[in-house]
Amino acid sequence: MRVRMMLAGVAAAGLMAFPAMAEDGQYAPQLTRIIDEAARGTCLAALMAQPLLDACNGQIAGMSPALQALGGIDTMTFVSVRDTPEGKVETYSVKFASGQTMNWFIGQESDGKFSVVGAGG
Repeated sequence: MRVRMMLAGVAAAGLMAFPAMAEDGQYAPQLTRIIDEAARGTCLAALMAQPLLDACNGQIAGMSPALQALGGIDTMTFVSVRDTPEGKVETYSVKFASGQTMNWFIGQESDGKFSVVGAGG
């Protein structure tokens, strides 16, 4: 099953900004929590900026069953970080219990809340 999700619209130009210096990811715990809660049918207001939360709530009915079908997260591996005008966006390779691996991104954090979270591939 190929699942593509984007919780918030992100300008392609923003994600095509310059790569940041090599570093380890910092957002894996937050991304794990967001994915786990979305699989349970909940969008986390504590970690999502309002536009992202609104987008998540609009998609959760379809997103939750798709995430449940993937099973729990087996591994999450930091792939890269990109600087955007709105802040950095980290990409992770996430392998689920079903065996499917997807690239997920999270970033543009402000005051502990993220403006972009999504997956594809």
